[in-house]
Amino acid sequence: MQPLHILLLIAAYFGILLLISYFTGKNAGNEAFFKANRQSPWYIVAFGMIGASLSGVTFISVPGWIEASQFSYMQVVLGYILGYTVIGTILLPLYYRLNLTSIYTYLDGRFGNYSYKTGASFFLLSRVVGASFRLFLVANVLQSILFDALGVPFWVTVIITILLIWLYTFKSGIKTIVWTDTLQTLFMLIAVGVAIYYVSDDLGINGSNLLGYVLESDLSKMFFFDDFKSGNYFWKQFLSGAFIAIVMTGLDQDMMQKNLTCRSLKDAQKNMFWFTIVLTIVNFIFLGLGLLLTQYASQNGIEAHKDQLFPVIATQSGLGFGIAIFFVLGLIAAAYSSADSALTSLTTSFSIDIMDIEKKYTPSDQVKTRKKIHILFSLILVLVIISFKYIIKDESVIAKLFVFAGYTYGPLLGLYAFGLFTKLKVMDKLVPIVAVLSPILSYIISVNSAAWFGFEFGFFILILNGFLTFLGLVLIRRK
Repeated sequence: MQPLHILLLIAAYFGILLLISYFTGKNAGNEAFFKANRQSPWYIVAFGMIGASLSGVTFISVPGWIEASQFSYMQVVLGYILGYTVIGTILLPLYYRLNLTSIYTYLDGRFGNYSYKTGASFFLLSRVVGASFRLFLVANVLQSILFDALGVPFWVTVIITILLIWLYTFKSGIKTIVWTDTLQTLFMLIAVGVAIYYVSDDLGINGSNLLGYVLESDLSKMFFFDDFKSGNYFWKQFLSGAFIAIVMTGLDQDMMQKNLTCRSLKDAQKNMFWFTIVLTIVNFIFLGLGLLLTQYASQNGIEAHKDQLFPVIATQSGLGFGIAIFFVLGLIAAAYSSADSALTSLTTSFSIDIMDIEKKYTPSDQVKTRKKIHILFSLILVLVIISFKYIIKDESVIAKLFVFAGYTYGPLLGLYAFGLFTKLKVMDKLVPIVAVLSPILSYIISVNSAAWFGFEFGFFILILNGFLTFLGLVLIRRK
């Protein structure tokens, strides 16, 4: 696959996104940018959320997990179903009843301004680091397969990437993203389908026998009940999956902003219901692809593992031009379907939660301020991604930063659980202290848990983090 082919593909891809932005951005103000005028069809939102949920990390990483973890990830995915049920029946009715633009406004009414700013700040921190990490991984892949050959330095690649996202989101934000995410999800799923076709055909697996081949393989073991101390123990992963879904979708401005563009609560709940079904199936398909890739690598003597498995086989194994071109297309789609909505949600949260533009600015100044904030966060993402490449460099450290960003959802889990399931008041000024201490204590316990307790927390650390936050709020309750 020649660099020129990739360049033309990227140009055509972003040309389509800019065209969508042009049609959705006509006469768009802040109401369109933040809420899409509450006119989004629920089925479009549901389909588009698939791509945003999976991201470039999932596109590259999940197929590479099979060799070491088999299908144990499906235990987490089954937990998602419980989590999405909680979102649809508890959180969405709350958000629609309060008519929220930013979901963290709830914390202001329930606890006070310090709690409100704390919740929003933790989201902003987590989303900046998380989005930067996802884009860093994809930018690295694009750099190696395209821009190095063209003599383009990494920092220029990053600037171009963020500039393109800014161009198609700056006018109407979430209104555009609802539609671009749908297109990007479609491209990503087509890419996975094409990869499965090429690899299974080379392995000599008939299409009608494909599911049976996957299920009969030793690599497709899905449930692990043997060792409760292990990180892949069923109940540990199932419950973790439920809480991951609640916090990383239900308590995440990025994901909920899409739901809040639906015309009514009923539509938003239908969106969540069908999104859950499709996401479960799609994750199984990704794992199935990973199994086929693992078998293909083993039979052909390809030394590629984990995050390198899918990229190496798609672009260097000689399977053909088709799988390579669709891999690149799927990778770009998976990355930008999460990055564009991240940029929009960061702009929304900072505008509403930190700058309070709806109360402090005139309508015309609100639009001007929002546009400046959009540019600000575009620059922040550029600087953070470049710092990963040139300043931090150590990939293990960068990966730990991404994991630690996940710890910031624990305080949100504790705050919302305390707010929804108790009637207690708290000393609002002390909430930031509790929110900072909880992830620090969780991290200390997590890294020492194997030595102290002979127990691996794995994804379960989120529940510990939320519990410590909840406990801290009990300790600072107002009597």
